Amino acid sequence: MVAAAVFVSNLDLFIVNVALPAMGRHFPGSTLASLSWVLNGYAIVFAALLVPAGRLADRIGHRTGFLVGLALFTLSSALCALAPGVGALVAARLLQAVGAALLMPTSLALLLAATAPERRAGAVRAWASIGGIAAGLGPVVGGLLVEADWRWVFLVNLPVGLAALLAGLRVLPRTPRPEAGPLPDLTGALLLTAAIAALAVGLVKSDAWGWSSPRVIGSLLAAAALTGWFLRRSARHPAPVVELPLLRVPVFAAANATALLFTVAFAGMLLTSVLWCQQVWGYSALRTGLAIAPGPLLVPPIALAAGPLLRRLGHGRTAAAGLVLFAAGIAWWLLTVRPAPGYAAELLPGMLLTGAGVGLTLPTLIGAAAGALPPTRFATGSAVTTMARQIGAVVGVAVVVSVLGTPHGAPQALDAFRHGWLAVLVATASALVAALLLVAAQRRAGQH
Repeated sequence: MVAAAVFVSNLDLFIVNVALPAMGRHFPGSTLASLSWVLNGYAIVFAALLVPAGRLADRIGHRTGFLVGLALFTLSSALCALAPGVGALVAARLLQAVGAALLMPTSLALLLAATAPERRAGAVRAWASIGGIAAGLGPVVGGLLVEADWRWVFLVNLPVGLAALLAGLRVLPRTPRPEAGPLPDLTGALLLTAAIAALAVGLVKSDAWGWSSPRVIGSLLAAAALTGWFLRRSARHPAPVVELPLLRVPVFAAANATALLFTVAFAGMLLTSVLWCQQVWGYSALRTGLAIAPGPLLVPPIALAAGPLLRRLGHGRTAAAGLVLFAAGIAWWLLTVRPAPGYAAELLPGMLLTGAGVGLTLPTLIGAAAGALPPTRFATGSAVTTMARQIGAVVGVAVVVSVLGTPHGAPQALDAFRHGWLAVLVATASALVAALLLVAAQRRAGQH
């Protein structure tokens, strides 16, 4: 039950990327900058509401929270499919993100409540692997659905969501609610939402408005001011969105910083590869999904096989090795990809290298962050890590949109995408520096 709902919500992150060019063709006059909010609006709201939604579910019950989240996700999927324009589609995606924010923490809580203590570690690994499976299947499933119509990437959620709702009412256990604590900091969540949105606006619109324009500068200054206000409020609120003492744990802070920066690079890699295949090479959505799939499909087996390397090198060095592989894949594209299609010699090697890099890096960082905290803080710490990754995804998409602009013709497109891949390499190099800080933090903490 839980796996079905979590799979659909994870799948949605990957199939929408493949559908983006089809949406642009369907809505005349839409630009990449406006369509980017279909991705970023979802990620911003999900990031900001993940922790408050989990705390709210603690008060109303995990079963109730899960079912409400599933109902919202299913309803908003229908609204996405019926959207008459980009604005309505973005609004429906925001509602979908609210549902997903309720789904994710309650799904894990329900799973743990229904699992014997000695089997919970395996249950958590299985729950976490659902995202990897969705990542592997997402591009291909998205390509198949877009061949019929882009609206099917949302309509496919309806039968799964309705079946899960009906089954959930019968089979989900009623878990005891903990004592009511303070209400979650919804004002803080709004501040964080506004801060990330202002940053994304400044980055996305920098090409159209100009980096020195008052609107871009104002957006970036507003993002900084709102972030400061959010941190000040989080330090004082009894149930903040981010518990700041967690960030004073060096290993946890370094792992999350690395995860955030790496997700900037990952989101940029995924969006540029989709746009390159469809807009420059002229691939269909299905062919694009098949072209991208080898990378994500490598992630689960690489992650499972990384155990011996992790025991030998430790989290920081293993993540650093993954980042080097990821950077090598991007560098391969930078040096080899040309406007004339050459998939086997150009795109595929880079896709395999980046997939192997993700498989080594992302699960390792999630494990390092979780392992740095006591078991009583695992749920909150995992939510903070997920939030950091979503913020990274917003920044990655915004940076790529800003760098690509609106190129005309193959030579301009090649130049624009090379700048995009350079930006991804810069983000990867920044993540590598953070991974080395993680190595140092683990050494000081006496960890391997």
